[in-house]
Order: sequence, then C-alpha cells, then structure tokens
Amino acid sequence: MAECLFCKFVQREIPTQVVYEDEHAFAFRDINPQAPVHILVIPRVHVANLAEATPEQSALLGHLLWVCAEIARKEGIESSGYRVVLNTNRDAGQSVYHLHFHLLGGRHLTWPPG
Repeated sequence: MAECLFCKFVQREIPTQVVYEDEHAFAFRDINPQAPVHILVIPRVHVANLAEATPEQSALLGHLLWVCAEIARKEGIESSGYRVVLNTNRDAGQSVYHLHFHLLGGRHLTWPPG
C-alpha cells in the first residue's frame, strides 16, 4: 500500500528503530511509548487489521505472536510479564490500518486497560 505508514517502515522509506525482522515480520519501537518496552510487531505484507485477515494468513498470525514472545525474551521482560494488544478498527483505537501487535512491558500493567 503506497500510502501506508507501516509499509513505508518495512520498505525502509521512513527510518524507524527496528528491533526484529525476518521474511514475514517486522518489529520496531513505538514513537509514543506507553511502557518502558513498547514495540510494534507487524506483518511485512499489508493486512489492514484482524478483521481483514484471511484463513490463508493464519500461520502468519501465529508467527507474529511467536515474534512477540521472542522479542519479550530478548528485551528481558519474559519473566516479569508483558501484554500483547491488537486493536481492530476505530472503536478499539486502531489509528494505523496495518495490522500490528503492541508488545508492552517493563512496568506493572493495570486491568482493565481502557
């Protein structure tokens, strides 16, 4: 998607602080962090949100969750705890329409979240 901000990050058209990448996933630090660790994990292919994911993308969705866990290990928050958040559409707070998981940790996270 030519106008998608996150696609531009993946294509390296806009610089960002990359923390992980492989052939299917791309992860970078959030520019407005809500916790000491706040990383966005996205697919390299453009998927607007979870509602638009296809059955053929189920393995990709699982891989993205594995990437979240792998980054949590590397960031040192695996044992203290972390949260993975996925917002879908406007009422849930999605502001960039490229599927993305928020990996949050490094502090006590309260419940309910919003």
